[in-house]
Amino acid sequence: MKARRKSDRADRGEQIQAAEREAARQRILAQAEAERIPAEETTRAVPDRRWRRGQQ
Repeated sequence: MKARRKSDRADRGEQIQAAEREAARQRILAQAEAERIPAEETTRAVPDRRWRRGQQ
């Protein structure tokens, strides 16, 4: 019976760790989504003044 109890405790511990990892994963994904910059804002064309100088 003692071996069975250790196995149950180990299984329970693994379940708790898995739940904690999943919770941490969800927090990280939520933070990343909150800090995400929309693609529309990162792909706007910005004039390159160095190129313009060469054309003048």
